[in-house]
Amino acid sequence: MSIKPDKAFILCAGMGTRLRPHTDHRPKPLVDVAGKSILERIIEKLRVEGVKTIVANTHYLAPKMEDFFSRVTDMEIILFHEETLLDSGGGIKNALRHFGREPFFIINGDALWDDKTPTALSRLCNAWDDYKTDIILLLQPNNKMVTSSAGDYDVDEQGRATRSKDKSGKYMFAGVRIASSQIFDDTQKDIFSFLELMDRAEQNGRLFGVIHDAPWHHISTPKDLETVNALYQGR
Repeated sequence: MSIKPDKAFILCAGMGTRLRPHTDHRPKPLVDVAGKSILERIIEKLRVEGVKTIVANTHYLAPKMEDFFSRVTDMEIILFHEETLLDSGGGIKNALRHFGREPFFIINGDALWDDKTPTALSRLCNAWDDYKTDIILLLQPNNKMVTSSAGDYDVDEQGRATRSKDKSGKYMFAGVRIASSQIFDDTQKDIFSFLELMDRAEQNGRLFGVIHDAPWHHISTPKDLETVNALYQGR
């Protein structure tokens, strides 16, 4: 079984504190990598997959996010401004009515990755199985990283992902996933991390991972950004 989501949520409300001074005057998703913002690169990839609706949350320097999205005219754009940060899970839950009961893409606003054929997003779609999957994650091998990394997950032979709480796993979570909208059904809190839902899916045997087969970059610090800029500019 495979799916083809036509909606995506992009997490854009973070402060980008560790990337300052690059985020002093712009939200982290709008930071340039080789002349093009991270967010623009994400939207290009969603466009290739046939995504028609993008929902995003805003908080820090929200008018700049609104200005950027106002120039995306070939997709439906729905923005939710958070006066108080709702965290990754609460931010998505706040917009859940726009996703119906279908699985949808969820992408961190600072996720930067390259693609082969088939693309990372299509590989996630092809690995989805309604009968056994609640969340499927894109995972990056630590031994292929050029920026800072963390051993977030391991994956078994069936593709089930297990979080490594001591960060000794082989793979880093790439901030790209597909999730079932039903995982929010019994959430009681309005402010919470999406990691809570990932952990619950894991406990239920319904968290899976797809290993990315191309570069992915963790841009957390100015040094990370410098490294990735040099890499892209050198191509």
